[in-house]
Amino acid sequence: MFVEAIEAILQDRFTPAAIRAIEAGGDPGPAWNALAEAGFLELLAGEDAGGAGLTLPDLFPVLITIGRHAVPAPLAQSIAARALLARTGVQAPAGMITLAQSCRREADGALVCAQTQFGTIADYVLAGTPNGLLLLDCSAAERIGTGVHGSQCATLRWPAGLAAEPLPGATSVDVQAWGASLHAALIAGAAARVGEMTLQYCQDRSQFGKAIGKYQAIQHQLAVMTEHIAAATVAAEMAFAGAGDQPKQLSAAIAKARSSEAAQIIAATAHGLHGAIGITEEYDLQLLTRRLHEWRAVHGSEAGWTVTVGDAFLRSGASVVEFAREVGQAEAAA
Repeated sequence: MFVEAIEAILQDRFTPAAIRAIEAGGDPGPAWNALAEAGFLELLAGEDAGGAGLTLPDLFPVLITIGRHAVPAPLAQSIAARALLARTGVQAPAGMITLAQSCRREADGALVCAQTQFGTIADYVLAGTPNGLLLLDCSAAERIGTGVHGSQCATLRWPAGLAAEPLPGATSVDVQAWGASLHAALIAGAAARVGEMTLQYCQDRSQFGKAIGKYQAIQHQLAVMTEHIAAATVAAEMAFAGAGDQPKQLSAAIAKARSSEAAQIIAATAHGLHGAIGITEEYDLQLLTRRLHEWRAVHGSEAGWTVTVGDAFLRSGASVVEFAREVGQAEAAA
């Protein structure tokens, strides 16, 4: 029910033309307000708090749908941020909230959240520390964009003297696990759409009298891409297999490591099979593949998360199959 409802709004509000306009600096407010008024920011909140009371498994297909549409606003991040803030007892402010992947104090006392997703447009950033959460007002920050075409990622810098007291109830570990998990789901959603577009193109494009999808070499590349899409989706789903409103760090690590690994392969294969048209600004493929590359890097790439997974595997003393089974069983029982 929720997937169909949000799908209808996303199709209406975030057309390819609308995405391009927002990425170019247009106002995301009207589309964002439509989502907020429909209640999609409070999907994890209990019904007694005016939310939908969804579980993590219920939320997963919603995140997949958000990824499929390459939504140019921190919708997934705001859903997670509101769930995290609920643990602190602090009312989430109205507006767009994104998650910081890091937060540090510089030598001059400035507070910096580097390479923050949707940092160019977010109203607030929720950052994790070992002692609690920081809810930071972006209107007081300097926003430093990446300079990459269409990117809404930015480094946010608050001047020295900013009073920021941690809110107990969640920590940087919780934010890290949420960031990894939701971006794994977004990657899986965008990858599925990229796969559909590529398959359709290969069926429509003819060369030497027949569709290029009929050639064995093309079929092989499509098959490999499909395998990576399936693997990324299964890994991401594992992160949302548990009860409650907090993904576990190990399952989040596996999800992000596998989906990030798949993202670059899927994007490269899609562009290779599309040929020259695939790299043009006018063609919609790049709206999704740019997101795949950006989501691959934020909240830990495969290079970072595989270390976490490897350490856990070595400590377990189990075989690879036993280790994978134990992680899955632990999530199912959580």
